[in-house]
Amino acid sequence: MARERKIDMVILGLLSHEDLTGYDIKKRIDGAISFFWKGSFGNIYPALKDMEDQELITKKDISSSGREKIAYHITRRGKKVLGDWLKDEQASNELRYETLLKLFFGGVQDKKVSVRNIEVFEEQVRGDLELLKEYAKTLKNSLDDEDHLYFYLTVTFGIDSYEAYLKWCAKAKKLLA
Repeated sequence: MARERKIDMVILGLLSHEDLTGYDIKKRIDGAISFFWKGSFGNIYPALKDMEDQELITKKDISSSGREKIAYHITRRGKKVLGDWLKDEQASNELRYETLLKLFFGGVQDKKVSVRNIEVFEEQVRGDLELLKEYAKTLKNSLDDEDHLYFYLTVTFGIDSYEAYLKWCAKAKKLLA
């Protein structure tokens, strides 16, 4: 691929499991993957078009009841590109948290503002952590399915990370008190 976009790899990875519509791809990204990757219709559909042009995917009309519906299917070439990317040892693991950016510049405001920002972050993390724990419970019962093993590993990474975030939140609030 001339220009590798990570959304391409996300889409190819999802399509390696099943044929999906653009809407279904967005739903999958907004589900379990949203804990570590985001995607919007604004980057999914252009990526689908480009990947079709590169013959990494094909599309087929699965319309029913008068509603136009297009499903995408990964091609052999798309599987090769996905496989090559998986074997590539280079990975960008950048972390971007607006809460931390606000905290970094928190000296401009009263400490209460920073404490509240941490509390809001903490509430979000707690909610996400509970959902991740539910996913882990479900996946743990089906680790004999190889795909589920990999899903489980990403979920447990999220659980461990989110538990560390909560520990940090408690320390940060204590320091700012």
